[in-house]
Amino acid sequence: MHPESRWTEAMSIVAALRRNGRITMAADTLAVFGEGMLIEASNARATKITPIGDALLGGTGWAVYDDILDHYLAGSDPPGLHNRREVYTFFLGFWRALRETYSLVNEQAASKETPFGDLDASFLLASPGGLFKISSDLGVTEFQHCHAIGSGAEYALGAFHATASASMSDEAVVTAACQAAIAYDTFCGGDIDVHQVTLHA
Repeated sequence: MHPESRWTEAMSIVAALRRNGRITMAADTLAVFGEGMLIEASNARATKITPIGDALLGGTGWAVYDDILDHYLAGSDPPGLHNRREVYTFFLGFWRALRETYSLVNEQAASKETPFGDLDASFLLASPGGLFKISSDLGVTEFQHCHAIGSGAEYALGAFHATASASMSDEAVVTAACQAAIAYDTFCGGDIDVHQVTLHA
């Protein structure tokens, strides 16, 4: 790994809560370079939630994916991302583009432990159709209540368990989840961004 590479794989927290007819997503903003170089929040702010049409995509992988996704989507209509099939179709197309268009991307399918490729990233997607996790092997899982990804995910999920039934707003619950990750995980930090998507009736 190049020491100057921006790397946030397992060095972030993205958390989302699905209730009250909407999905509320939050993420930290800590920028990490290399394996342990943390950047002060006043000097660099990593935005880890990206709008794609009427959906929100949170990522905990190589930060260069932000640039690649922006380039990949430029000049085209936003994709529909309202069910598992649409989400999988989009990421399958993105996977193919990584291999065919972006020569800077190394082939990650050489592992002897799995026959599948590896994006070296995970994504959490909130859309009017639901809450979905896209794993590094392109597997898509839908969640009915909440989920979190990144190095602070276990702490965030514990906070969800402790607070989701309390009389707290959705924004307060996802913020508390991210705060738990920031408190206990060295590679989570900075401010907390919060965004919402309204679910289809």
